[in-house]
Amino acid sequence: MVVARPNPWLLAARPRTLPASIAPVIVGTALGLREGEFNPLIFLATLATAVLLQVGANYANDVFDYLKGADRVRHGPLRVTQSGLLTPRQMLAGTAVVFGAAALIGVYLVSIGGWPILLIGVLSIICAVAYTAGPFPLAYRGLGDLFAFIFFGVVAVMGTYFLQAGRFTLASFVASLPNAMFATATIVVNNLRDMDADRESGKRTLAVRIGDRATRIEYTLMLAGAYLIPLILRAVGALQGWGWLLPWASAPAAFMLARDLWRAQRSAALNPILARTTQLNLIFSLLFAAGWVLR
Repeated sequence: MVVARPNPWLLAARPRTLPASIAPVIVGTALGLREGEFNPLIFLATLATAVLLQVGANYANDVFDYLKGADRVRHGPLRVTQSGLLTPRQMLAGTAVVFGAAALIGVYLVSIGGWPILLIGVLSIICAVAYTAGPFPLAYRGLGDLFAFIFFGVVAVMGTYFLQAGRFTLASFVASLPNAMFATATIVVNNLRDMDADRESGKRTLAVRIGDRATRIEYTLMLAGAYLIPLILRAVGALQGWGWLLPWASAPAAFMLARDLWRAQRSAALNPILARTTQLNLIFSLLFAAGWVLR
């Protein structure tokens, strides 16, 4: 029997994590659609750019964690550089190609949104690389959670909305917070799982700094906070009708995730929880987006 060899580029892209870049584009687009602003070509270009930026970040993390010696002991998905499926040179080249493709599509988006989109794009690439590379790698300094909150939540939703509607609003900022919290929760699970190995390799993630219990509390607060946002939007009149209730249809899944995280050991047992967190991010976002559009 011949067993098909997995594609190393697909493995390194970590497709199960990609809902983190897809979900905020859906929410930001829904905000524009609610106001009668929707361009399908802009939506597709924004979605493609967001996914490419995340894939590029995942590629960069794969190779730079290896070069820094942070992948010696892993409970997470296979890292292709550490396992020898691709050489560091190949991974660096692949990272450059993916970021280049994102920048190429980004030229079109800059022609639509101007300098704010150019600034967002440049900062996104710089921070994606600096997450694990350079003299001040964000993840190694306990700033990975903040990076995820800002770029996979606030920037992604507000940037998408700006491309459709041509403006930034307070409502788009508040609406970005659930995605920011889900993205942070995903990083929290990842760092909780790898806490012991990260501590030994000198990777001072926030989980390493604050410890096991506080990290689990952080995850729980991120999920709870995401479900509070529709209530706040309804209370201030930004989200009207019954649409604010839709995201709460996924609340039982969030409760079970928090429960399972508190029961799980710091091991590969956390991998399914990480995958389910990204899935819940997408499900919540679809329901949240529907709540904006179906008023």
